[in-house]
Amino acid sequence: MVVSVALWSQVAAPGEPSVISPAGDIRITNIALGDQLADESGRTTVKLHYRRPGADDEESDEESDEEEKENDNTELLTTVLCSLTPGKVEQSTVDVVLNEDEEYLIEIVGKNTVYLTGNYIDQAFDQEPPYGDDDMSDEEDYDLDEVSSDVEIDPAEMEIPSDDEDRFEEIQDEEEAQTTKPESKADSKKRARESDAMETEEKEGKLSKTEKKKLKKLKAANGEAVPVESPSKTEKAEEKKDKQEKKKDKSEKPKGETKTLSGGVKVIDHKVGSGPQAKAGDRVSMRYIGKLENGKVFDQNTKGKPFHFRLGKGEVIKGWDIGIVGMHPGGERLLTIPPAMAYGKKAQPGIPANSTLIFEVKLLSIN
Repeated sequence: MVVSVALWSQVAAPGEPSVISPAGDIRITNIALGDQLADESGRTTVKLHYRRPGADDEESDEESDEEEKENDNTELLTTVLCSLTPGKVEQSTVDVVLNEDEEYLIEIVGKNTVYLTGNYIDQAFDQEPPYGDDDMSDEEDYDLDEVSSDVEIDPAEMEIPSDDEDRFEEIQDEEEAQTTKPESKADSKKRARESDAMETEEKEGKLSKTEKKKLKKLKAANGEAVPVESPSKTEKAEEKKDKQEKKKDKSEKPKGETKTLSGGVKVIDHKVGSGPQAKAGDRVSMRYIGKLENGKVFDQNTKGKPFHFRLGKGEVIKGWDIGIVGMHPGGERLLTIPPAMAYGKKAQPGIPANSTLIFEVKLLSIN
């Protein structure tokens, strides 16, 4: 993942090639003519001269003085970035990365001055997802058993909770929770002895255990079983509904309300946690799963080394710097981050442009 750090620009005029030796990695994104033109009809071509990567590494300790001199004058490679013509093509969008501590030459073929614009970039994010550093080695063997089950399961199967859905506890239906046991020989013998009246009534409606016991005790004068009316379907449905509602009332956990923070960032606290609140300047240790609105997981840290960063210092996207503030250690929160507080119009690997990002995060500790 590549992150823009600061704006960069360079003016290149006809004549001697301009030397670029960037102090950091640079991505050139636009080349345009200036507001004043020396030639209002002629074409201006922008060329880039650079050394072949790895050319400096080919030298060895055993080379002769003549060979070293030849390598010092390594042949430059040349490519054309764009050609601009006033009134037709006055600017061009490019995507060229110039690496730190390398030297490049920009040559202008034509009479007009051009302006190169881009950004200083940080490419270290490609090596350690998603925004992290590799400090705090004392947490290398962090045990994920302390993290709640929602980040231990397969992220592709994990659903983001909605208003009518419990966060960490799934309530089973009463019928699904019941387990079916095989019939014992004693049970089959008892059923074989039941009267025809009993079998008929079981077909009309299944009797509860209490009603079956009551039926066995009721005998007429001739010794035959007295039929007992089975409950109607409506009564059974109401009884089942009451049981489910009581069970749901007992098992449901209270859910936090949605809060809208600066920049349109929305947060829901599923678990508050305990201890001090996270504030700007704190170094925090996190677990997270990042998803798009369609549920596709684009990034995650659910086990192994936790993700650490300094809160409020621009080390992560703005939505994180705003959305993590106020959490307690052990707290779990759902962040909904609009594009303006994430990556905006710039697409990232696995993240389309103008994407709203959804993160399930857990604050492990504050340092």
